[in-house]
Amino acid sequence: MMCYLGLWYLFFVPCTLAYVSYVPEQVHISYGENPWEITVMWNTLNNTWTSVVEYGINGLALRAESKHPKKFISPGTNGSAQFIHRVTLKKLTPDSKYIYHVGSILGWSEEFSFRTPPEDQTTWYPRLAIYGDMGNENAKSLPRLQQEVQRGKYDAILHVGDFAYDMYMDAGERGNVFMRQIQPIAAYVPYMTCAGNHEEKFNFTHYRNRFGMPGNTEGLFFSFNMGNVHFISVSTEVYYFLQYGLKMVVKQYEWLEKDLQEATSPQNRTLRPWIVVFGHRPMYCSNNNTDDCTYMETMTRVGLPGGFFGLEEMFYRYGVDLLIWAHEHSYERLWPIYDYKVLNGSYEAPYTNPKAPVHIVTGSAGCREIHDNFKGNAPAWSGFRSTHYGYTRMNVANNTHIHLEQVSVDLEGMVVDQFWLIKETHTAFTQL
Repeated sequence: MMCYLGLWYLFFVPCTLAYVSYVPEQVHISYGENPWEITVMWNTLNNTWTSVVEYGINGLALRAESKHPKKFISPGTNGSAQFIHRVTLKKLTPDSKYIYHVGSILGWSEEFSFRTPPEDQTTWYPRLAIYGDMGNENAKSLPRLQQEVQRGKYDAILHVGDFAYDMYMDAGERGNVFMRQIQPIAAYVPYMTCAGNHEEKFNFTHYRNRFGMPGNTEGLFFSFNMGNVHFISVSTEVYYFLQYGLKMVVKQYEWLEKDLQEATSPQNRTLRPWIVVFGHRPMYCSNNNTDDCTYMETMTRVGLPGGFFGLEEMFYRYGVDLLIWAHEHSYERLWPIYDYKVLNGSYEAPYTNPKAPVHIVTGSAGCREIHDNFKGNAPAWSGFRSTHYGYTRMNVANNTHIHLEQVSVDLEGMVVDQFWLIKETHTAFTQL
């Protein structure tokens, strides 16, 4: 809309009416480099020049600040600029509830809160909600997740790839709307992520800018600790978008082996006996489609052509306990499996001292692409399948027991599958 003041302005001084806002939105948190560091992120439409978090246990007595928020315009568009703010809160007091708000002298958010874990990590057994493939449209699981987070049911969230469908669309506004939708979750508990195929556009630019994960890999792969669990986030997508170079495949593979070597040292495995890996595309699935996991030679499993950099053998060799995937818009639980062989000795749950990693696929949180159906007959390695919308709960009971449940949103929160993972010893699996 153009406005003109007099003939002179008609020719020389057109003025454009623009929307201005310094109010923070899209607030979300994640773990920093240890459990007592929290990274806080948010967006503003206009530049505030500084990013401030006021926080504290008994009031907003503390302050953390960073300068020069990052200007971000969705690549390939003429979309409006927005400014992404990132501040890390360090040396937080263990076992404490903090309140905080974010902003600047130009505008503030409402107050949020989060809780830090106890100092003695060996006595803390975390509770998580886990899902992938949740979009802006048809996000069936979102209302129940918002409710459960607000009631204090979880210590963290794992979002296993595919956000918004897609964050870059509508000049990035689709991503903005999605980040507003998850704020009632992600502003209260660490929202830990991995990239999926729907984040690939423009070399994962929206994902790398919108989420702040630990490490120095822009969130494409990283690890973090919660209580007695060592979590590892991997990028399956580096195997499928090689136009960005083989370098990231090699870099992740070498980083992952080093991380697993450290996690499985006698001291670390005693402190954190559980190792859980999550990534977007599964190594196995029995869905009725043409995705890579319906074939024997899944790239993340066996590697690139020629058998290079496959991950299944590494996970088996280091005794990873649980592998969590999404991508398929359904839920599937596998028997302990390695190279298409079921190795737990029996087709029964609970999984007691399994001889190979246990896999689950949990990509049914809800998106515009609806469901992925299954083949008529389940293969012998598939323990349970569901096409209900829903998500997974993981409750760590102690150093030897983890309990997992699959919640059906279609059945108003009914648990449609549950199993115990029991490991009395935590060592590498015996080689075949």
